[in-house]
Amino acid sequence: MPKVSVVIPTCNRAHFLHAAIESVLKQTFQDFEVIVVDDASTDETADVVRGFSDARIRYLRHETNKGQGATRNDGIKQAAGDYVALLDDDDEWLAEKLGRQVALLENSSPNVGLIYSGFCQIDASTKRVVGHVIPEKRGQAIEDLRLKNWIGTCSTVLVRRVCFEKVGLFDEKLASAADYDMWIRVAKNYEIDYVPELLVFYTVHGNRISTNHESLIRGLEGLLKKHAPYFALNSKNYGRRYSSLGTNYCFNGNTKKGRKAFLQAIKLYPFELRHYYNLCLSLLGANKFRRLKAIRRGHLGQNQ
Repeated sequence: MPKVSVVIPTCNRAHFLHAAIESVLKQTFQDFEVIVVDDASTDETADVVRGFSDARIRYLRHETNKGQGATRNDGIKQAAGDYVALLDDDDEWLAEKLGRQVALLENSSPNVGLIYSGFCQIDASTKRVVGHVIPEKRGQAIEDLRLKNWIGTCSTVLVRRVCFEKVGLFDEKLASAADYDMWIRVAKNYEIDYVPELLVFYTVHGNRISTNHESLIRGLEGLLKKHAPYFALNSKNYGRRYSSLGTNYCFNGNTKKGRKAFLQAIKLYPFELRHYYNLCLSLLGANKFRRLKAIRRGHLGQNQ
């Protein structure tokens, strides 16, 4: 049996998929299987997978589109390895990624359920590095995760398969925050650790869930509902999450629901000036909201 099962969910990204699979096959650590789960693609995805002659690659296909959560879960259900590594179809690994993480997990206490790493953000069109994220939190991370998703993208993690048996699979109802929800559930039951190197290329482009405001809204609403008591323990951060929800509503054209979210943010934490600023902007309409936020972000170089 392989030590690691690599799960790659995919849908209509044949132009990215080849590089993702190739980055797995080039790993210095070679005791793995690759499970590619195709969520009813209509492009050349099947041809891309068949183009590899490696017997360790398994290809599963949905006849109808089930969504990313179900696609990822179907891959995990097929996993035979002690550890499960997740790779999005538009990301790539550096050659040492699995080797460094497997070595750390093999030498860790069984209480450590998940290893993650740093990652570089790569612009899809220019192939240039536009940012990077360095790991910061380890050990009992449940308090830190209340404030922020420190673990980040699924492509950075290596998880003991028993973790999924204990905490369950990805929540298929969460369109954009299923990874964050999973890390919270894992952290409630296990410690986490990290390899400090940048071991993943995270591709930045306009066709990711993280750039789809409708998906972000559904994910944020689902996360806030599911983990309300958990987030409520920090009212300042709880308010910021509602402010983020309001911002996404306004960017998506629904300023009425945006204002409702900003008012909830003010109710939860009335000392944050940003909530009042966002509420005032929302009164100007969606177009002006988007335009003024873009100008402010350009000046400050950060999300506001």
